[in-house]
Amino acid sequence: MHGWRRQHPSGEANRREGPKIIKELKDVADVAEDVTNSKPLEYAARAGFAVSGILHFLIGLVAIRLAMGGQGQADVSGAVEELAKQPAGPVLLWSAFAACVALAIWQTSDAVFDFNHLPTKKKVAKKLKAALQAVVYAGFGLTIASVALGAHADHRRSTIDLTVNLMKAPGGVLLLLVIGAAVAVTGVVYAIRGFRKSFLKYLRMPGNPHTRTAVTTTGVVGYAAKGVALLLTGLLIVIATMKANPAESTGLDGGLRALREQPLGVYMLAAVGAGLICYGIFLAVRARLARM
Repeated sequence: MHGWRRQHPSGEANRREGPKIIKELKDVADVAEDVTNSKPLEYAARAGFAVSGILHFLIGLVAIRLAMGGQGQADVSGAVEELAKQPAGPVLLWSAFAACVALAIWQTSDAVFDFNHLPTKKKVAKKLKAALQAVVYAGFGLTIASVALGAHADHRRSTIDLTVNLMKAPGGVLLLLVIGAAVAVTGVVYAIRGFRKSFLKYLRMPGNPHTRTAVTTTGVVGYAAKGVALLLTGLLIVIATMKANPAESTGLDGGLRALREQPLGVYMLAAVGAGLICYGIFLAVRARLARM
């Protein structure tokens, strides 16, 4: 009887179920990819670029207002508060929230499904960039939703609190230095991208030469201003960490206010504000011209 062994029914079932589960997962992934490549989601994602453009436009206006001695919060939270004050504010906020979520989903789809044909190094870089952009637009959506629900967003206070908590955590100081350096380097990359006009490869440029010139100019100025703003923000994080003074880590709003205190700072802040307005206009144009 040693030559015969009874087949355990559960083992046979598991062998049958394995390929079936893999096939089902693949089918789900295919459906997800089809949905995220659909035209309705593409249109909603394009609207996300427009929303980002409006927010940067408003940040630029607040920056100019600060340069002229006025009040305001020159960051995403402040821009959303400005948007909420407009007629039909709740409708605008929830529409903007939906657009940002759609763009975050689109970028997540890029990070998961796209770029697989590229060499490993380029593929990883592209996927990481898409994933980071998804996080950024998801953050925009959360900020918009919190204001739409009635919460008063004080990004300055939140940034200080986050810095305090990280400084107290094991390895938090090093992490803050890395974050600050990364934000500052990102600012430099933005400025370089603007001056090199490398952003044009992501657009389907119009045929009219005057329109092309206008798009290119707003892109160059906008990317340079965005780069300066990010550089200031990153430097503030690094300085606050090295001085163990979380109060100096105040995000984009704090970076722009710090610029105002420098020699000729009022003029530099106004110039950065005008540049951010250009960046906002460029993003609104990108909503129409972007290669999705």
